[in-house]
Amino acid sequence: MNRMRIAARVTRAAGIAAVLYALPLQAQQMDGMKMDAMKNKPMSQADMARMEPMMRGWPKASRDAVAYMTSKYGAPMHVNEQMAMWGATGQWKRTIVYNYEVKHDFPAPHTDVMQQWVDYRVPVSKYDDLAMYDGSVVPERTNGEMSARCDKEGANFLAINLAHEIATGKRTAMQARGKYAEQIKAMMAMRPAPYTERIMFTPMMMSRTMDPDRPAAGMIK
Repeated sequence: MNRMRIAARVTRAAGIAAVLYALPLQAQQMDGMKMDAMKNKPMSQADMARMEPMMRGWPKASRDAVAYMTSKYGAPMHVNEQMAMWGATGQWKRTIVYNYEVKHDFPAPHTDVMQQWVDYRVPVSKYDDLAMYDGSVVPERTNGEMSARCDKEGANFLAINLAHEIATGKRTAMQARGKYAEQIKAMMAMRPAPYTERIMFTPMMMSRTMDPDRPAAGMIK
């Protein structure tokens, strides 16, 4: 049984990696251009009919996230048994809703099912601060991206906005955690929560956020 579970997880990870790898590599060299291949294309009725059975065993949080994204942005560009993916939608570079939940107790118990990306270059000196702030915010130095993973888009807007304030020195990690809890409470109570409504800064162009690093000594002859 353990071997079967491990094999299933490896298969799931391989499927996700294959789709991500297949995204247009030339987009990494574009300045400020939306990736044409990442734009969401309408799904045919046959595709929609196949989508529902694939999601039948998904957790409710995942199904709710897919329903929300489809209602707001249209059908995903890709769906399989492991995930649903959207390309550039609104202020997001891409979105993936997974068919599994990750338990997350900050600021209150919930599960993370939806990951959303922006182009962003986090100063290396701020990586520890981001980790202390929220373990579901993921900076990626080499390809110049940052993502947030939660169950709702509003929470991901909030996570990214506060991550930006940490990266730019406006708030400490602990101050950001306090603000995050405050804004989530306001959002749940249907009170104004501007940090949950949109990304409140302009993401940089991709070529300015990527960091290829440099060769180690003696690696280039």
